[in-house]
Amino acid sequence: MTYHLPILRPAALASSEMPALRGQHGLCIAAMAEITRDGDWIERGFEAAQDSALLTGLPPLCGLNLAQPRIMGIVNVTPDSFSDGGKFHSFDNARAQARRLVEDGADILDIGGESTRPGAEEVPIEEEIARTAPLIRALRADGLRVPISIDTRKAAVAAAALDAGADLVNDVSALTWDCDMGRVVAEAGVPLCLMHAQGTPQTMQNNPEYNDVRLDVYDWLEQAIHRAEASGVDPAKVIVDPGIGFGKTLEHNLALLQSLALLHQTGCAILLGASRKRFIGTLSGVEAAADRVAGSVAVAMLGAGQGAQILRVHDVAETRQALSVWQALNNKIDEVQ
Repeated sequence: MTYHLPILRPAALASSEMPALRGQHGLCIAAMAEITRDGDWIERGFEAAQDSALLTGLPPLCGLNLAQPRIMGIVNVTPDSFSDGGKFHSFDNARAQARRLVEDGADILDIGGESTRPGAEEVPIEEEIARTAPLIRALRADGLRVPISIDTRKAAVAAAALDAGADLVNDVSALTWDCDMGRVVAEAGVPLCLMHAQGTPQTMQNNPEYNDVRLDVYDWLEQAIHRAEASGVDPAKVIVDPGIGFGKTLEHNLALLQSLALLHQTGCAILLGASRKRFIGTLSGVEAAADRVAGSVAVAMLGAGQGAQILRVHDVAETRQALSVWQALNNKIDEVQ
């Protein structure tokens, strides 16, 4: 199989002949690289992208136009989150944090009631529902209208969240944990994010190995997309996530980030969730996850430059500021608002 990696260039520095990537503002396809598992790399002109899905804009996601990157703010309703140490475990704190993230510029909220950090233990279904569904219902009662994602591996938790007012499902197991998840999502007709992971939270960092992490993750996600379609999920509503930090070494994470644009070949929107993760601390020498804001923003901007449509982050205000500047720098001057 030949894999196609679009080589992207800011629209501000692109010729008028170079096509926009999937209708996105600020990014053009400057060339196309053909990659094989034998190690071949053949670079062709942007004309090689003609008649491909790379030129087709994505449909709106829960009413959001994906011609520009969207920010997904993280609300961890857990006592053992790696990033905030259970700071928003209480109902009132989580509710306030969700509203704060929207005020800071979040386009989507991602609410989770089970930590999936390395070594995390499984949370019983009833407890996970109790942590998430009432919060979603309260946010809707507060008048919050931004799309809400439920971050869960469990069909019953997803169903309860959707009933409470959630709009999409973010399954870090990509339908491998609960065989009923595909049916729940298909019947609700909502978008589904499929994330790659090698192993479970308990085992995923025990010496993960790949032949070629870029291509292995791509193939795995393609199979996950087929699983979702077989369950009745609308393929136009599928989102893919390479799963940074989930069964990957530092080198694996860097390789995936540097070739993130490879995932556009799936035809799906791309979600990047790398905020505050351990590899950022390893590279920067910053131990505490909460202090990895600057590094997280740097990774988010790399993701935007690779065409990721959704940036899943803890630090919404800082990412929004950086993204606003990034967009101005990448667009042609006469298109800057």
